Amino acid sequence: MTEEPLRYAYYPGCSLHSTAREYDLSMKVVARAAGVELLEIPDWNCCGASSAHVTDPFLGFALPGRVLALAEEMGLDVVAPCAACYGRLAAAREEAARHPDYVRRLEKATGRRLSGSSRVWNVLEWLSQERVSAAVREALKRPLEGLAVAPYYGCLLVRPPKVTRFDDPERPVTMDRILETIGAVPVDFAFKTECCGASLGISRTDLVSELSGRILAAAADAGAEAVAVACPLCQTNLDSRQEAAGLRQGRTFDLPVYYITQLVGLALGASARELGLGRHLVDAMSLLREKKLA
Repeated sequence: MTEEPLRYAYYPGCSLHSTAREYDLSMKVVARAAGVELLEIPDWNCCGASSAHVTDPFLGFALPGRVLALAEEMGLDVVAPCAACYGRLAAAREEAARHPDYVRRLEKATGRRLSGSSRVWNVLEWLSQERVSAAVREALKRPLEGLAVAPYYGCLLVRPPKVTRFDDPERPVTMDRILETIGAVPVDFAFKTECCGASLGISRTDLVSELSGRILAAAADAGAEAVAVACPLCQTNLDSRQEAAGLRQGRTFDLPVYYITQLVGLALGASARELGLGRHLVDAMSLLREKKLA
């Protein structure tokens, strides 16, 4: 008997429909290959990251809370690829249990009920589920043999641990295991959960260049040829600010920064165009051609 397809309520968030379109493209490529249906949540709204929850506690709850309520109406768990979106949705689910007054206010304001029944999955949890992981293993066409990749988790996927309950908040290994599954070589390095500067990229570019530079330097010094990420803000900072980061570190960087789903999609035989690899600022193709992976 054929198994029912896995279905998820898909929350792309603002970034995956704009600056991180390549993340959205590669998510859908991997989902198709794994036999997973990603059903975009109708009429979704911004989750509020990263300003709403520090501006007004109820607004910080209500924005992701409405998204969760829409997913519950679909009867599905949520996949949120953006680390910031994942964090806000997961926090709202926790807050719904602790603050029934917020739930009542949300229903009054939006006309939608929130019970907390829909689980929120980040991209690494989703890729690690047995059916998804098994489908990826079976569909491998071009293992990324010899490609040394630094798995950069950033600070949001694993924190705060009482909300995310995902992996070790200091030394996570989930992305490392995914890289091993697709044949790449995960490079252990000390900065895998350090902050890249996140949304300070507009207001304090000097701090972002310093913080991102430390991450890139640690990855390069550990032997990485590329960096894998699961967050649009991390990708933007590490990809677009390598020249400034290099100046802060007194060196030159040339490390492609891939979304983990782009690397998985590549191993599944998807083309560079399908995965949006031409949208990167640091050349994402030369290394792959050198390794005969594209």
